[in-house]
Amino acid sequence: MIQKVVVAGGGVLGSQIAFQSAFKGKDVTVWLRSPASIERARPKFERLQAVYLSTLEALRPLCGSESAYPRGLVDGLRDLRTEEIDALQARVQKAAESIRFELDLERAVRDADLIVESVAEDPRSKQAFYESLQLFLKEDAIVATNSSTMLPSAFAEGMRDPSRYLALHFANSIWQNNTAEVMGHAKTDPAVFAQVSDFARSIGMIPLELKKEQPGYILNSMLVPFLMAAQSLLVNDVADAETIDKTWVLGTGAPYGPFRILDVVGLDTAYNITKAIPGTEKIAAMLKEKIDEGKTGVQAGEGFYKYE
Repeated sequence: MIQKVVVAGGGVLGSQIAFQSAFKGKDVTVWLRSPASIERARPKFERLQAVYLSTLEALRPLCGSESAYPRGLVDGLRDLRTEEIDALQARVQKAAESIRFELDLERAVRDADLIVESVAEDPRSKQAFYESLQLFLKEDAIVATNSSTMLPSAFAEGMRDPSRYLALHFANSIWQNNTAEVMGHAKTDPAVFAQVSDFARSIGMIPLELKKEQPGYILNSMLVPFLMAAQSLLVNDVADAETIDKTWVLGTGAPYGPFRILDVVGLDTAYNITKAIPGTEKIAAMLKEKIDEGKTGVQAGEGFYKYE
């Protein structure tokens, strides 16, 4: 059973994976590269604590109903009693207090059952992390990449034990969009694959098991072309971001348009993905300009839109 979890990286999804795991009772350590990285990560965890508490509070009047609910936090509302909200909120507080930040990689991972790599979406950054990681892993540890687009086979041969390495990808806002895509490579041990699927269930996710490797998994295989199409409309001056978003929302009934989604994902992540796609230089330049201005999305308070 996977109990001790290390998340490498404290970005948008790294922080969410860590907080959700702690909320579900896992022993969680977040490894970061520097004291400055810790200071940048802390506000993300404070925001998640506030979001979990307020989301649970909003469920009180809905207990016993058939309303929509945050699937990663509760199993349903029909049998949920209002007094259980108090216990869940106490669990949020405990999760926030229990998460450890660690700069020493050896100390972070030496007893870990599962290491979830969520460093920058850049192959050199990931490769450098894996090279250091191999020195300190215990024999039965499992390593999973949360890469949005890269295949585990691209890094597997550099692992001490490729059979214990695979991909585990989460959707953003995992407390409500509770999917976990599990994707192995040719040498992944089926038993390890099953263990990771079980871990996903244990932290409130629905494991989506891929039969073979696919760049972008299932979700991003659909999402990335959609976002690229929207950005192409913008950089080619077909319409502004607000109009493109409005078109999508009005035409499909979706809650968000592509540029709201990009702000949630984070423009730095979008930029790293875009750099790897030929013929997208104009889009990459647009994203880089915003990043250089500090407008990286919701977490920064501004991206394509401003946020309080």
